[in-house]
Amino acid sequence: MAAIRVPRATGRPRTRPDMVLADKAYSSRAIRHHLRRRGIRAVIPVPADQAAHRRRRGSRGGRPPAFDNYSHP
Repeated sequence: MAAIRVPRATGRPRTRPDMVLADKAYSSRAIRHHLRRRGIRAVIPVPADQAAHRRRRGSRGGRPPAFDNYSHP
């Protein structure tokens, strides 16, 4: 995730995009923390097994990560 580069028409590439679209494989706590710390919005769905584990823990399971159901225009 630290190697993210967003090319531009001119100049050097941006290293802090507005958002990152990723699949369920990138739903780790470390990746979400890294993106949050850099102010990058994450659009990453939560895998079913992680959601089930959180529900099984009940009130100790914590809040689910925010998910913006981004649809490309």
